[in-house]
Amino acid sequence: MTTVEPDPELYQAQGTDFFAIDDWLTDDERAVRDRVRTFVDEKLLPVVNTYWERAEFPRELVEPYAGLNVAGGSVRGYGCPGMSAVAEGLVTAELARGDGSFSTFNSVHSGLVASSIALLGDEEQKQRWLPEIAACTALGAFALTEPDHGSDVVRLGTRARRDGDEWVLDGRKRWIGNGSVADLVIVWARDEDGNVGGFVVDHQSGPVPGYEATVITGKTSNRALWQADITLDGVRLPADARLAGSRTFADTNLCLTKSRQAIAWEGLGHAVGAYEYALAYAKRREQFGKPIAAYQLVQDKLSHMLADIVGMQLTCMRMAQLQDQGRIEIQHAALAKLQTASSARRVVAMARDILGGNGILLDHHVARHHADMEAVYTYEGTDTVQSLIVGRAVTGHNAFA
Repeated sequence: MTTVEPDPELYQAQGTDFFAIDDWLTDDERAVRDRVRTFVDEKLLPVVNTYWERAEFPRELVEPYAGLNVAGGSVRGYGCPGMSAVAEGLVTAELARGDGSFSTFNSVHSGLVASSIALLGDEEQKQRWLPEIAACTALGAFALTEPDHGSDVVRLGTRARRDGDEWVLDGRKRWIGNGSVADLVIVWARDEDGNVGGFVVDHQSGPVPGYEATVITGKTSNRALWQADITLDGVRLPADARLAGSRTFADTNLCLTKSRQAIAWEGLGHAVGAYEYALAYAKRREQFGKPIAAYQLVQDKLSHMLADIVGMQLTCMRMAQLQDQGRIEIQHAALAKLQTASSARRVVAMARDILGGNGILLDHHVARHHADMEAVYTYEGTDTVQSLIVGRAVTGHNAFA
């Protein structure tokens, strides 16, 4: 296997924008993107391969991440940045261009947790938790998925019952990002009336009795993000731990719609990262007397990769515009996630192919994107689940039941 030593300068952002989408951005949106882009190139990329290989979360990067003033995303007030949906998406894409694990950390902490509290919390709950989430002095987790109900998230087995002035939670959760390190965990459970609610388990004062989180090991994707199996055995919470606006699964769906938007941008980021690495490599790598970028087969791959990326960029931009206009619906987010996940999966596979044997080495970054896209393709609803959400919207028939 022939080795080409990676050059860090070649793997910094090239700003892939074949259709001049940058023209649509405001000055503020460009400033946010460029701030995160610099963080990725200067802070994240130099260390992420080591953390990924060791399956460790890069806690050292939380403080500089907090300094970007992006945590809380589009949430307004309470110390959150109140960005446009476009800017929030650009943050996700830039982080994913660097590393899927850290991008997923952001999507959980800044996206799922912050948006759940902002959408469903009362004023007291917002004042209590959002400023710390924005400052990253408290890290968040979102515990919805269960061992026996992966795609069938409505069929929650976790239960919440009232006992005097307290809630008591029993059940199990799985694949919970940040679940073993979070200071607050939003646990979704069904109450005695059959209604679904989000309950905040607050670890800030110390371990919560009955809450046990075990890091899932042996992963081949998103290795630098700690995901946990969680057991809830008689976990007692105060009455105000339930998010005031979480009464039905329709409320939960508000949060899932937002998260699927983020994952669509994440797929775009993975694709751009892999494409830019592959393009830089192809220009540098020589075979049979000239760079492999000069050969038809490589150019054909790069062209198809770019076509997929432009399609993803246009979809994500329009999706964000609909969000800013208050017109986004779950089927829009589902279609965006369906498109970007499958397109990005193709792009990273072609990038890995262009790099040949070097495509399986972490040094060249593509191997990590290739592996991490398998997680993106699956979480927040598999390809099949997204297609059925879209199918229901266009036919009027529910194929889930």
